[in-house]
Formats: sequence, C-alpha cells, structure tokens
Amino acid sequence: MESGKKGKNRGLVMLAVFIATFMTSVEVTIVTTALPSIISELHGLAFQSWIMSAYLLTTAITTPIYGKLADTLGRKKVFQFGVIVFSLGSLLSGLSPSIIFLIMSRALQGIGAGAVMPLTFTIIADYYSFEERARIMAFNNTAWGLSALIGPLLGGFLVDNLSWHWVFFVNVPLGLIVFVVILIGYQEQNTDRKMMKIDWLGITWLSIGLIGVLLAVQNITANVVVTVSLLVMAAISFWLFIRQEGRFSDPLIPMTIFKNQTFNVQIITVTILSGVLIGFQVYLPIWLQSIYRIPATGAGMVVTSSSIMWLISSFFVGTLIAKLVPKMIALSVMGVQLVFYLLLVFAGIHFPVWIFYIISAVNGAGLGIIISMNTVLSQHLVSDDLVGTASAILTLGRALGQTVMTGVYGAVLNIVIQLQLHGIPFSEINNVISSNSTAHVADRAAVNGIVLNSLHAVFTISVILLITVMIVNFRDPNKEVIK
Repeated sequence: MESGKKGKNRGLVMLAVFIATFMTSVEVTIVTTALPSIISELHGLAFQSWIMSAYLLTTAITTPIYGKLADTLGRKKVFQFGVIVFSLGSLLSGLSPSIIFLIMSRALQGIGAGAVMPLTFTIIADYYSFEERARIMAFNNTAWGLSALIGPLLGGFLVDNLSWHWVFFVNVPLGLIVFVVILIGYQEQNTDRKMMKIDWLGITWLSIGLIGVLLAVQNITANVVVTVSLLVMAAISFWLFIRQEGRFSDPLIPMTIFKNQTFNVQIITVTILSGVLIGFQVYLPIWLQSIYRIPATGAGMVVTSSSIMWLISSFFVGTLIAKLVPKMIALSVMGVQLVFYLLLVFAGIHFPVWIFYIISAVNGAGLGIIISMNTVLSQHLVSDDLVGTASAILTLGRALGQTVMTGVYGAVLNIVIQLQLHGIPFSEINNVISSNSTAHVADRAAVNGIVLNSLHAVFTISVILLITVMIVNFRDPNKEVIK
C-alpha cells in the first residue's frame, strides 16, 4: 500500500492490532506476576524456566514460517489462525492441573503468538509510511503500556484472591474480539500473489536448529554430553538451512536480507536486549516476593513502572531517529542501563525497595527507545517486498533472545542455589519463592542469602549481555542519520 492509499477501515484494523498487542503483552506481565505462585503450587522450581521457554520456543520456530505465509497467502488468514490458536492455548493453560500440562499448553500459545506478534508490525508497516511509522508504533505502545499497567494489578489480584489459573483466562475473550474485528474490518488488497513454493526442507533444518539450541540451553545443568550433542546438531542444521536458502527459488528467509550490516545490528541488538528484558521481568518480581515478602500485586507493580516508561519514551523515537545516528542513540542509552543493572548485582539484603522502582523505570525507558528504534529501522532498511520477512526475523530475534536467556537464567539460578544449600532442603527454597506461601522455613536468613546470591548471578549475566550489545553497536559501520 502506498502512503495515502491505505485501504478502507484503517482505524478498525488498527484497533484490532492494538488489542492484539495488548493481548500478547499482557500475557507476559500477568504470567511473570503469577509465576512464583505457579512454581510453589505445582512444585515446579526445577521446571520454572520451561513455563516461559515452551511459549517462546514455539514462537521462535513458527515466526519465520508465518512471515513467509503472510507475504504469500495474505495477512488476514494467517493472523486469524494465530489468534485462534493463541486463545485456545490460553484456555488450556488456565485449566492446567500439572506443570507438564501447563508447559504443553504454553507451547500451543506460542504457536499462535508466532503469527500474531510479527503481523502486528507488518500490518502497521503496510498501512503507514516510514515517516508515520515511529508515531504509530508509539501509539501501539499505548496498548502495550495499558497492558503493563493492568496486567500486574489484575494478575496480582487474581493470584491473591482466586488462583493463578485465572491469569490465563483473560486472553480468551480478547482473542475472540480481535478475531471478529479483523474479520469485519480488514479488507486486504486483491493483489496478484504468486504461487508459493513451500520450502519444507528449509523449515525442517531451521526448526531442528532452533530446537537443538533451545533444548541444549535447557539441559545445561542436566547432562553435558547431551548439551554438546544438541549444539553440534543445531550447528549442522543451521549450516544446512543456509545452504538450502541459497539455492531454493523461493526461500523462507532470503540470505540477501543480511547484506546490510546496519540491519544486522538491529536484529542482534533486539535479540540480546530481549534476553535482558525477560530476566528483568521474571526475576525482579521473584526478588521482591521471596526476599521482601511483598504480595504478588505489589511485586507486579515494579514491572508496571518499567512498562509505563517504555510507553512514554517510545514517543521520542521518531524525533531521535530523525536527528541522531542510530549507534549513538543505542550506546548512550545502554551506557545508562548498564549503571543501573550493576546496582542489582551488588544490592544487599536490605537494599531499599523504592530503588527497585527507579531501576525499573530506567530499564523501561531505555529499552523502549532502543527496541522501538530497532523495529522501525529493520523494516525501513529492506525492500517493500521483504517487510513481512524483516518483521518476522525481528520477532524471531526477540523470541529467540528471550527463550535462550530464560534457559540460561534458570540454569544459573538453579546451579548457584545448589552450590549454596549445604544441607538445606531444596524444598525450603521452593517454599519462599512465593510471598503467598505459609510453609515454615527453619533458617529464613540462610535461605534469603541463598536466593539473593542466586539473583545476583542472574543479573550478572544481564550485565554481560549489555556490554556485549554495546560492542555490537559500536561496530555498526553506519555513521549517518538514516532517512
């Protein structure tokens, strides 16, 4: 669609996009708020990373496939399919009687989210020009910010007054609303679409590679031989995927898209920072509930302050991109982020609670600027016929970064806990994770020390990630404002 010829019902379609953004983002804020209660009730501390990883794994695998399908079959059918699958997964997650059933239901949710999340970006790109896009992304973040405000409060209320099962049910009516609005309002252009040659071999190699990497991360603490074997399998699969894409007539991901180094920097940046973000969203509420015994609602508010600042800062992205070189924006913002994450690494047992909210706000403001910039630039730096693919690659990077780092954080947390037990039962650590738990703990001070040291280790990983992504941006060859 050309600028000025955006099709009928643009407002209605954007409403569906905003609701879909709310639906997928409230999923994160509600689940992270409820996670301590889920872990305690289902006795799932050893599996806690899989509650997030199962969702993110299937999202990562399906995202590039949906991106290709959307460019060939059309946005509408693929988007509607994703919404229905996501809603069904939400319903089953809420009905979960066990940790294994919950993990499987979360995987189904991810299969739906793999279509919904990238297509919200793609539809915005279809309807708005580059000059308008940053502003519309900021408005779209309003839905994200609203979910961030409502999510922790609603999630905390449901956990404190009903049960964690209810936090998944809220997405079911939202999914039905999005489906109906798209059905009524989205009139896709009747363009001649070429017959799609499905790259089944490429899909197979990519899926095996992603599964290999993500399972390897999940098995870090279990079996070194299995982990190494999975990584070798993944490396071979990725090599075969790249070779397949180079010779297939209609590749799943055209390798030519990676010729622009500044585009590559955007994808690498969003991948790594998504890993930083998931650590913050999952482990800061755990910190406040387990150490400070703050109820789920109060602990969730720390994520809310981050999300609100993300929303506010995203409105400045268009102005910043128009005036400054992208690498300078990224380096300046991440330098500030680094200072505040270092505070989490060295925070003591009596670290003032109010400082967590300041750290949260700075985290949200910084990530809101950089990740919004990554989204706009990654679409702008490719040709029009590759916008859907670029959006899918960006979303894949976000999902992959979160999935890998969820496994890494979980492994680090469990390893550091195990190293400090010295006769203290692991079940006692499990019992203090949720502020709702009333189980007796023999030595609360010792257990708090174990949890705190483990959380320090988690945020040390985040600091390493921030330093890494700063180096990547420093090496971006682009030294000019992008227009």
